[in-house]
Amino acid sequence: MIQNFYQLLRPSLWGVITLALFYMLTLMIMDKLIKRSKKGIILKVKVEPRSSRKGISGLIGDALKIRVNAPPVGGAANEELVEILSKEFGIKKTAIKIIKGQFSRDKVVEIEGLEGMDLKGEG
Repeated sequence: MIQNFYQLLRPSLWGVITLALFYMLTLMIMDKLIKRSKKGIILKVKVEPRSSRKGISGLIGDALKIRVNAPPVGGAANEELVEILSKEFGIKKTAIKIIKGQFSRDKVVEIEGLEGMDLKGEG
């Protein structure tokens, strides 16, 4: 009987351990991805211009990969990047500034006004 109880408990124990490890990994990734600034947060972004899809598509190293339809000409890809981030974070476009990498696929973006609760989806 005790052995059957252990077999029932074991999968859920592994489930809890797996969730705990996943949560710790997520926190480590978020810590590398998001830096705090005096005005809000700073993100590293890798932009993929002329993509058939549009939006956030995952992580590449310590950067958020964002696909845009616009070509990297005349600032069109940068404008679309700001639109996507504005929509995803639910903030005004004027709160988003590209502080490094205006003419590069690798960018550093500052988003003003976001605090810890905003990042967790609680407020």
